[in-house]
Amino acid sequence: MSSNADPAVAFEQVCKRFGSRRVLDNQTFAVKRGERFVIIGPSGTGKSVSLKLASGQLSPSSGTIRLLGQDLSTLSAGELSALRRRVGYLFQSGALLGWKTLAENVALPLRSHGCLPEDEIAERVQAALAEVGLADAGELYPAEVSGGMVKRAAFARAIIEEPEVLFFDEPTSGLDPVMSRTIDALITQVNQTHGAACIVVTHDLGGALRYAERIGFLKDGRFLTVATPAEILHSPIPEVQAFLAAQALER
Repeated sequence: MSSNADPAVAFEQVCKRFGSRRVLDNQTFAVKRGERFVIIGPSGTGKSVSLKLASGQLSPSSGTIRLLGQDLSTLSAGELSALRRRVGYLFQSGALLGWKTLAENVALPLRSHGCLPEDEIAERVQAALAEVGLADAGELYPAEVSGGMVKRAAFARAIIEEPEVLFFDEPTSGLDPVMSRTIDALITQVNQTHGAACIVVTHDLGGALRYAERIGFLKDGRFLTVATPAEILHSPIPEVQAFLAAQALER
């Protein structure tokens, strides 16, 4: 039985291997309820795999993962499906269906459960689109809008069921700096308005420093540090210093 005292996500000695390759190496950490937690680090170091493990899309090779207090390895398919309704996920590509309008894409999670009347679905979809600045774009198709609008529509879909945890996989990938900052601001806004824990994988350290409460620096399957943005900026760890320097961020 889970409670609000449980972390949003907890890893306990988690390893993940693909064949002989170890992607995540015996990691233990927790993300608090309502926290904005960002995972950064070089490419190919296990960031997206960590996100998929935390959200139940992948299973660990060893160790325990708890999502909202529930051990993912003990859940039946029905229990896991019910738990996923308490979670939102923003994919790197946005993952909208091209043959559906933005509004129809946002409505998909609500319609998939078939328990709400259409007028309530329409009202909730419109509210979610308005929250991400797309109040007048619901009848457009993904091919008719910019990449930033696609990403915001996917954001609206991720929050449509008022999730307790939101996962973001490279939410600003492929966006210009102005739209990237818009997405960064939306993460903070949704976190503060809805209280959902936000767990973000990104290469954009500048954005992470603006909205994160804690940042985990992952390298070669291990967290070298989990720290506040200020502590990251002044970290003595050489790998963190090199990452800062590569993004022209000075200590």
